[in-house]
Amino acid sequence: MFRRNRGKGNYAYTVARVKAKKSLLMKEDDYDKMLMMTVPEISRYISEAGYSKEMTDLAGRLSGINLLEHATYLNMAKVFGSILLSSTGELYEMVSAYLDKWDVWNLKVILRGKSYGLDADGIREDLVPAGRLGAESLEKLVASDSDDDILANFGKMAHVVFPQEVLSAYKASGNLGVIEDFLEKVHYERLIRSIDLSTRPSHIFYDYVREEVDLKNFETILKLKAEGVYGDQVMKYIIRGGRKVDDRMLSLLANAEDVGSMIPEASQLEFGEEIKEALESGNLRETVLALKKYERQKAKKFSRLYPLSVIPVIDYMLNKENEVRNIRVIARGTESGLDRETIKGLLVI
Repeated sequence: MFRRNRGKGNYAYTVARVKAKKSLLMKEDDYDKMLMMTVPEISRYISEAGYSKEMTDLAGRLSGINLLEHATYLNMAKVFGSILLSSTGELYEMVSAYLDKWDVWNLKVILRGKSYGLDADGIREDLVPAGRLGAESLEKLVASDSDDDILANFGKMAHVVFPQEVLSAYKASGNLGVIEDFLEKVHYERLIRSIDLSTRPSHIFYDYVREEVDLKNFETILKLKAEGVYGDQVMKYIIRGGRKVDDRMLSLLANAEDVGSMIPEASQLEFGEEIKEALESGNLRETVLALKKYERQKAKKFSRLYPLSVIPVIDYMLNKENEVRNIRVIARGTESGLDRETIKGLLVI
């Protein structure tokens, strides 16, 4: 039906679609209401807010928090898939490349699920089939007997070659972070290389992705610093291709002895002011949340400046991801008995 590999793409049509969808996303008032509810009440509330089909379809085999969480992920995957399938030309190619991150997500879910002893149904509940790997491919990974088989099959499906040192480090430590960090680097480096800079919309997307790499690198350094890792060990996890945080700055941040020592350099960054308070508090979770809030604001700003580009589509996807995350945080926090203020502090609004 669609000629996906030819032409610039149907920007006006797709942007109009995502703007309509964005207007239906939950607002702060919705989250305030959910904070006053029980988990069953939250489930009913989100059913009326656009998740009814998934809640109904899954109600026969899931209930409670599991039903809510699986339904939100399934809804998000369907929404992203519909946007992708209705896109054409270079727009389709860029959205598709961006959604590859969910293939990485799904691999992590499967590996973690296997390590925790979850059955196939338990693993499926956290899958988001929004990338290039469809349901059949994901089922094959879920059915694989060992980590070696999972990684080998994923490598063939996603055309990824895992370096021997990465596989050896994973086997020796059992630390899934080794695989995660490698695949995140592959995703962004592939994404940057895949962008054809011959048109204005693609060039805008190129700049946007490179700024996202800056944020990812800073977050990685921050997390490693909190674990007492610095210097050359940190630089191994850096994604190449960032836009404004150059190698000199990355090296300064990597060599800082702790998070507090990063503050002078971090204050020089474009997002330094946005995270300053959280960074000075030494609270890693709050700093990561501040970075996510900045990322949303950046996407929103880009989408307003360049309304006929891929950025409004990415902006909507980020907001949809955030909605799903917020719903799950409220539901999980409520089920765990956390007080409302604590839960609200975990939301990105």
